[in-house]
Amino acid sequence: MKLLPSLSISFTAQLKMANLFCKQAQTYASSRPAYPPEFLRYIASKIPGRRLAWDVGTGSGQAAASLSSLFDSVVGTDVSAEQLAHAPSHIPNIRFLHTPPSLPVADLHRLVAPPGSVDLITVAQALHWLDLPAFYDQARAMLRPGGVVAAWCYTGAVIDGGNSRADEIYRRVYAASGPYWAEERRMVEEGYASIEFPFGAVDGEVGTGPVVGFAAEREFTAAKFLEYVRSWSAYQTAKEKGVEILTEEVVDELERAWGDDDGDDTKKVLFPISLRIGRVL
Repeated sequence: MKLLPSLSISFTAQLKMANLFCKQAQTYASSRPAYPPEFLRYIASKIPGRRLAWDVGTGSGQAAASLSSLFDSVVGTDVSAEQLAHAPSHIPNIRFLHTPPSLPVADLHRLVAPPGSVDLITVAQALHWLDLPAFYDQARAMLRPGGVVAAWCYTGAVIDGGNSRADEIYRRVYAASGPYWAEERRMVEEGYASIEFPFGAVDGEVGTGPVVGFAAEREFTAAKFLEYVRSWSAYQTAKEKGVEILTEEVVDELERAWGDDDGDDTKKVLFPISLRIGRVL
């Protein structure tokens, strides 16, 4: 008898992911950019039906909240109870579930959705944590015929078009954080380009990507941008090792470059998105 795989994230990776983000869950939820409506409309346009979307690794629900206006129902699952505590509770057609590190497929079907009933599976900033072969098997079992898997990530921020003093300082900070990212982060740096993605091309595309050209966007004050940096798992890991990436000198330099003397000046920050998208074969 063939045993069904457990939930799509391996036990070790799930625990690592949950531990990395639990300490800064509130900061993460309040400082991350929202995904642009046109990006999610593009994904939704590739799907025959819009009854049910499943957001895997939903975190504090940024993607799930955006999907709720495009689908009849959305289910968001995550292994971090701390992150889910900051997910929106006022959207009636979203159901958030805290899943354990190991969940048999039969329980997945019982808790999330019956086999062959999901129109779209999304994975925002989390594909690199997944046990990919098991996840892909489960996606095929969960999706309706013609259903779509969409997985995306964003890496570095771009401040003021990338040509400002503030952007230069940010890039130094990002480079300094390099040794403290989890090994899985390498796949994000590559824009998921090297990840196996065994699905068919959606209408209008010749392959499964990465599709580029979209970007999340947010207006930040200097203080809010520093809060975003402190939400990085790499920042938390560095702190635990006794390393302060945001030294007083760096903070002062960034605030002066931001022109934020009164704390109200804002800058537009873009987060270029790299998308893998495909339909179940």
